[in-house]
Amino acid sequence: MRFGAPWSASVKWITMLAVAGLVCVAIFGVSQLEDVGSGTSTLYVLATVVLPALILVVSACWMIRGFVVTDEMILVQRLGWQSKLDLKDLVSVEADPEAMACSLRTLGVGGLFCFCGRFRNKSLGAYRAYATDPKRSVVLKFQNQTIVLTPDRPDDFVDCIKERTGL
Repeated sequence: MRFGAPWSASVKWITMLAVAGLVCVAIFGVSQLEDVGSGTSTLYVLATVVLPALILVVSACWMIRGFVVTDEMILVQRLGWQSKLDLKDLVSVEADPEAMACSLRTLGVGGLFCFCGRFRNKSLGAYRAYATDPKRSVVLKFQNQTIVLTPDRPDDFVDCIKERTGL
């Protein structure tokens, strides 16, 4: 069964502002290409053109496009690839729109196309997130880790997981 991954307003705003800023830096870098011979460092110009493009491409690859639930796993669909979450060690699953509240990102993407990576808060402790809209959070507790996903229909997602795992 497939579930979408709609973007929250914060992901839309962060992505829009970051893309605009990176494009402006790249445009500025391109405008300086003609001055390379007159004292502007080639390395500086390349960094202002190549680095913003690289940030956008790499971040876009981590974008979350949706979730597919099979009998054995959850596939987190990305741009051109997917992450796999095996359901065999799943202990519990529940929808919790406040699961990501007051979270601190410890390693990962903080809003450019998604919230993805390692986070921590008081209620969950350390967890991994694959999120595009924190208000749609579903908390999956495994034997060794906690994962937060944000499918478009959290209650249906929970029911689907429970049906497939027998929880």
